[in-house]
Amino acid sequence: MFEMKQKVLFRHCDPAGIVFFPRYFEMMNDCVEAFFDQLLDWPFEAMHQNSAVPTATITTDFTAPSRHGDILDIRLTLQKLGKTSLTYQMTAHCAGELRFRTSATLVHVNPQGRPSAWPSHVTEQISESGITIR
Repeated sequence: MFEMKQKVLFRHCDPAGIVFFPRYFEMMNDCVEAFFDQLLDWPFEAMHQNSAVPTATITTDFTAPSRHGDILDIRLTLQKLGKTSLTYQMTAHCAGELRFRTSATLVHVNPQGRPSAWPSHVTEQISESGITIR
């Protein structure tokens, strides 16, 4: 499991003072980017020189509103690692309350946008990190 904290900032909120739902997707992507950088040692700025990991599917439940100043505990758990894809589940909690739950699949693609096998250093890093795939 990979964890990160996200403070809800003014820019995340709508006029009602709660997180505008598209901003959650930006937070989710920030978590994915941090996961690749910090845990897999493959930052997006290096990856995107000759490949990418677009989201193929995503399903999200928004379970409670978040407000300006809340600190979200965002957790990413790997569900499945395929030859070219990676499925994860992500949750965000604040003070023990679930704010969102999402499941998504990323696909590793080559410069032509075609699915491509994960580089060996990525699969090795996942194995060596002790990340449990559920």
